[in-house]
This record gives sequence, structure tokens and C-alpha cells, in this order.
Amino acid sequence: MPPIKQVIVMRHDLGMRRGKQIAQGAHASMSFICRRLQDRGALSLNDFSEAEQAWLTGSFAKVCCRVDSEQELLEILDKAKAARLEVHLITDSGKTEFHGEPTRTCIAIGPDDAEKIDAVTGHLSLL
Repeated sequence: MPPIKQVIVMRHDLGMRRGKQIAQGAHASMSFICRRLQDRGALSLNDFSEAEQAWLTGSFAKVCCRVDSEQELLEILDKAKAARLEVHLITDSGKTEFHGEPTRTCIAIGPDDAEKIDAVTGHLSLL
């Protein structure tokens, strides 16, 4: 089995506090499981691809990268979708930051084969 990972891509232009960034990244990472539960109810490992099973039963490898605009975040989102990768966009409600405005903060890509994800995110700087 090739290396499996999940990549969190965070907007750096928003000036979020570090704790806010961590919370948004956690929302993105958990969205992978939460969406499956919402769509299908109770889950077993058989409900996941081989790569997803390897990630869930392994090290939960995650890499956090940055982009510098909403446009760049949405471009990565579109590229991930075009590559047929699992991808989840997080929009913060704006209750504690962003002056009450819902704001797109980050995406999670994967888990999947690291090479597939790197084709989309490999050029990004680490957060």
C-alpha cells in the first residue's frame, strides 16, 4: 500500500488566531467521517475505500498547507474534485471572527494515496 495522507489547506490571508486555525483544520479533517455518517448512518470499515481504511487504521497522517486567498483555496478545491479526490470545504459561521460574515477558511483533501494528493497540493507551502 502506498503512503496515505490527508492534506488540510488553510487560508493564511485571514489572519486567524492559531487556535481558530486549529479548530477550522479539525472541522475539515473530521468532515470526512461526519459526512459519511450523515449520508449513510452507522459505518463499518467496509464502507471505506482501501486507502481510507489504511488511513483510519493507521497513523492518520495529515499535512497542513497554506494558500493566500479565497480564490486560491477554491482553485485547489476544484483541482481536487477534478482529480476525483475526497474534498471538504469548511465555511466558518463568523460568530467569533470575521465580523459575523460566513467565511471559507479551509479544505481537507483525502485521505488518499499521497501521490494523488501531491499532484494537487505539492506546490503549496507548509502552514
